Amino acid sequence: MKLDLSTTIAGIKFKNPVLTASGTFGYGDEITDLADVSKLGGIITKTITLKPKEGNPPPRLCEVAGGMLNSIGLQNIGVERFVKEKACVLSKLKTSVIVSIAGKTADEYSKVIGLLKDEKWIKAIELNLSCPNLDKGIVCKDRELVKEIMLRAKETSVFPLIAKLSPDVEDIAELSTFLESLGADAISLINTFPGMAIDIKTLKPKLANITGGFSGPAIKPLALRCVYFAAKTVNIPIIGCGGISFAEDAIEFFLAGASAVSIGTASFIEPKATIDIVKGIENYIKKNKLNSLDEIIGKLKV
Repeated sequence: MKLDLSTTIAGIKFKNPVLTASGTFGYGDEITDLADVSKLGGIITKTITLKPKEGNPPPRLCEVAGGMLNSIGLQNIGVERFVKEKACVLSKLKTSVIVSIAGKTADEYSKVIGLLKDEKWIKAIELNLSCPNLDKGIVCKDRELVKEIMLRAKETSVFPLIAKLSPDVEDIAELSTFLESLGADAISLINTFPGMAIDIKTLKPKLANITGGFSGPAIKPLALRCVYFAAKTVNIPIIGCGGISFAEDAIEFFLAGASAVSIGTASFIEPKATIDIVKGIENYIKKNKLNSLDEIIGKLKV
């Protein structure tokens, strides 16, 4: 019997539950020589905004124990160039494509969605409400702004909407419920944790922006906790993200309640990590004599 690795998020059926995390896989075209994206459940593109952004000044990346820090600051080419230059490649990929977007205001989010509405190859929009490297702070910490963004996005969008949230909030489960009540079709948990590193020789921060987002294996237990508590309170699917490096990590997220996972920092270490994780999940299902992924989602025994 053929194993069923498919999963459904926001009404979209993905061939398997492994996606690339936004910001770690470019626009989907830079890494196709290194990894066969057709074997992935889908990709989530680098976040795009209404106008091009230069991002934060370098250095913007540094390796730290258990992971890395980044302060990219949403550098991107803007939605108009994205459509002109990237759509032709993305539309031909043999996998599902989710486009990540951000803005300073609800109006900007809405305008970006409006400029994407004719791109039929897009399966869903991920609303980045959680970048830790912006001057105005993390969007999802401002409830009124989040509400305005979601309501405007729902009015404009012809695509399902996935809200990506930060762990740097008081109650991730309550925030997830709030997004669900506003019409989010799925939740993506979590973005990076705010962090910093200091060079003790120069006495300066290792990032020009002083602080950045911490990702990598060290945050996996923290991310897993967020998914577990959110999954107990919402009825919409969750995409788990945070420190997933191996199939065993992904299995933990499924047991905690995630319906899919997105892989970030691990791809910097090994570009084929996502494909290895797909194979590992398949082996786990075979070894445990299961028929489908659904048989382990949310099946944590407590």
